[in-house]
Amino acid sequence: MPARGTAPAPGPLSPSVALRVECSREGFARVRAFTRHTLRVWSLDHRCDDATLIITELAANAATHAAQGAPGAPEIRLGFRLDPAHLLVTVSDPDDRPPVYAPGTGSALEEHGRGLCLVDALSEEWGWTPTPPAGKTVWARLSTCPPI
Repeated sequence: MPARGTAPAPGPLSPSVALRVECSREGFARVRAFTRHTLRVWSLDHRCDDATLIITELAANAATHAAQGAPGAPEIRLGFRLDPAHLLVTVSDPDDRPPVYAPGTGSALEEHGRGLCLVDALSEEWGWTPTPPAGKTVWARLSTCPPI
């Protein structure tokens, strides 16, 4: 299980984008479309499937476990930062509780509880940081190198 720590720092001229979305079906469709569009603009089509799955899992976790306790229409914040070697994917939510990495029995038939296992499998590294005054940011780092 990854330890709580600081997100890897991007270089000084790293491109970055962010998006706030409501926790809804339309919001998750927007998450996926925003991810695909951003990666195409950055010429990272080869990372599109993995990054889209990771950001969708992190956003779903935030909506399911964290944003439910927030007053009003719950929102989460997505972020992407690019440096020459890595893409950093982030999801911020209003809850202070850390994400729970709980590998299951390994059964492909499990319906819940595999999100962070997928994030762990598809990313080089992942973790979380508190975001004062309240909340947290869960992040995953992916290589920008094309597959061999």
